[in-house]
Amino acid sequence: MLQTIQGNEALKQSLQAALRAGRLSHSVLLCGEQGCGAGYAARCLAADYLYPQGGAQAQAVMEHRAAECIEVRGEGASGEIKIDRVRQVRRQIFETALSANGRVVIFYGVQKMNQSSANALLKVLEEPPQGVLFILTATGAAAVLPTIRSRCSIHAVAPVSQADCTVWLQQHCPTCETPEMLARIYKGYIGRAAAAAMQPDARKSFETACELAKAIAKQDAYTVLQVLAAYEKDKPAAAQLLLDLSSIAAAALEGDNLFGLTPLQAARTANQCGETLQNMSRNINQKLLLTVLGAHLVG
Repeated sequence: MLQTIQGNEALKQSLQAALRAGRLSHSVLLCGEQGCGAGYAARCLAADYLYPQGGAQAQAVMEHRAAECIEVRGEGASGEIKIDRVRQVRRQIFETALSANGRVVIFYGVQKMNQSSANALLKVLEEPPQGVLFILTATGAAAVLPTIRSRCSIHAVAPVSQADCTVWLQQHCPTCETPEMLARIYKGYIGRAAAAAMQPDARKSFETACELAKAIAKQDAYTVLQVLAAYEKDKPAAAQLLLDLSSIAAAALEGDNLFGLTPLQAARTANQCGETLQNMSRNINQKLLLTVLGAHLVG
């Protein structure tokens, strides 16, 4: 499955060579910004480790259906991985029998662990059971506890070219009508582009961001304020919308008059979205922030 990763040739060659030689570390940390495909790469590595011959069982790993692959994600709006979940995983791997193929535990987004859950994970990594591979993903190595980093082999997952992203979308999202535009807006971040193409919530956010961009280009203050008002009580959705709008604005700055945005409008939109996102993280009144944002976008 590693060969299905788009781009990232050095990463694929390194992991495949380690698997063939039996030299793969028992703990692997895959680092890449959100949307780069670190989670996908983690599942590819898990599938090839458990089922090197591929087939239906390897595909089950990719589709989150394999009992031998335990997946751990953050919980709630914060996405924090709780200590109780780490302890639960520890019991699973130490107290249940392994299959002949071993077992894989994937921790997504370990940069969101608090100190207690990170320390609990560290204890497992220090004395790993034989036959268990731990795969961790993070937005960057610096965000991971140094003691955890020191017990992992670290690999970077990079965005791909826009051309490669377009090809991937054409192959995996046959219903996507605008693969070139999505690849351009999300600058080769396959995960974000794929979500906008296939996941209902992400698709809705992207389409709303496109509607906003068109309204900004026309200086349609009523539509801008009306759209933003619908997000006053939903912080995660508002944050996603602003990220999508910022990505559209950044792409518009590269030319081709995307959605009619002028360079000045695009630059202002990107800056205002970034400033609003920062203020949202400070728990400033969200209704006020979005109202001010709307006024600035068409001011």
